[in-house]
Amino acid sequence: MIEQSPLLTDAYELSMLEAYRAHGMADVAVFELFFRKLPPQRGFLLVAGLAQAVAYLQELRFGAQELEWLAASGLFAADFVASLAGFRFTGDVDAMPEGTLVFADEPVLRVTAPLPQAQLVETRLLNLIHFQTVIASKAARVVLAAPGRQLVDFGLRRAHGAEAGLLAARASYLAGFGGTATLQASRAFGIPAVGTMAHSFVQAHDDEATAFARFAQVRPRALTLLIDTYDTERGAGIVAALAPRLAAEGITVSAVRLDSGDLAAHACAVRAILDHAGQPNIHIFASGGLDEYSVQALCAAGAPIDGFGIGTALTTSSDVPALDCAYKLQEYAGKPRRKHSEGKATWPGRKQVYRRYAPDGAIAGDIVALRDEQMPGEPLLHPVIRGGKVLPGLPGLAEARARAAAALAQLPAPLRRLEAAAVPVEISPGLRALAARLDQEMGL
Repeated sequence: MIEQSPLLTDAYELSMLEAYRAHGMADVAVFELFFRKLPPQRGFLLVAGLAQAVAYLQELRFGAQELEWLAASGLFAADFVASLAGFRFTGDVDAMPEGTLVFADEPVLRVTAPLPQAQLVETRLLNLIHFQTVIASKAARVVLAAPGRQLVDFGLRRAHGAEAGLLAARASYLAGFGGTATLQASRAFGIPAVGTMAHSFVQAHDDEATAFARFAQVRPRALTLLIDTYDTERGAGIVAALAPRLAAEGITVSAVRLDSGDLAAHACAVRAILDHAGQPNIHIFASGGLDEYSVQALCAAGAPIDGFGIGTALTTSSDVPALDCAYKLQEYAGKPRRKHSEGKATWPGRKQVYRRYAPDGAIAGDIVALRDEQMPGEPLLHPVIRGGKVLPGLPGLAEARARAAAALAQLPAPLRRLEAAAVPVEISPGLRALAARLDQEMGL
């Protein structure tokens, strides 16, 4: 993970803090983080990133080196820079737990704190929550497309930086993937590490049989052999012949990996070769440019593939790499506030989201209401931080993963498919009335 510096922010955040200080504006402000709308390719989003957001708020400090850099930059007045030495987050946070399904216009996280504190954290909170939610939502679609199959994150080498690769591994595991190829993600988050072999290992030997045997002798546990370096079916035949000899040494071939060509056709041919040789327990694992659509197609075609490695499409969320995510002021100094920009108007005030369920347990719809309105359904925002201190019981990754699995099981049938669908999200009468009153007061 990269350094959690307070300078990992936009310049205008500190510019505003300097102006707030100059004019004595430090009353309590309420900001909410939400997704304005969902893209056509997403019927839902899966919330992730809260753990990193909480850690950021807890660790937020201006160190000596950062203060020295700010002073030397000439961007800000010396007395303002000096005032940052005592900066701490002392506010409150309410949020949806990680692994919660969310839809458009629903607050995912609320910050209540003195205005300068609530303002400064905008950029990094958006950065952390947005990215992991993007990846978790993509990964959830793969999970829905391949029920019962092993899914592994293969995405570090195509990720947009080291932190992105690590957090993508975490977000995909939260969404239901079973492992990651990234060792540092395994170390940092306890995600099972999964590894096979590269084509270069096979190419470094004069023949595939020798390559497979040597690899098996050194890496006998969860042994997966890559068989498409030259000819996939020939590679399968070599494994089929080698497996009994390895078994005599106490080594079991767990799987073969396919990484190129017509994966469905190759998988069928390889399955036939292995079964004919009396090796029905050797699984087939596939990788190579896969996404939820290709995985769904392979499963629908009945391809005998037991697991998939998903790389570029996952860790870059290639079809939807960014979402319309915002962090907006909803109340200041006890007064509700409402942005009215064209196409970007906000619902004012502190809010809560209530979720209703159908008799079969599926999500029936949500209501976004003022925090103090009493609405039917399950409230989704919960206290996380009070007075700058994290409350006991913040869910860990395992609990978030279990929550995500339960949430995906509650999706109505249309949302379990990859085609776009929507859950109705209502705006409460009280919230609509407040927005109308503010518009009237502003002469809009």
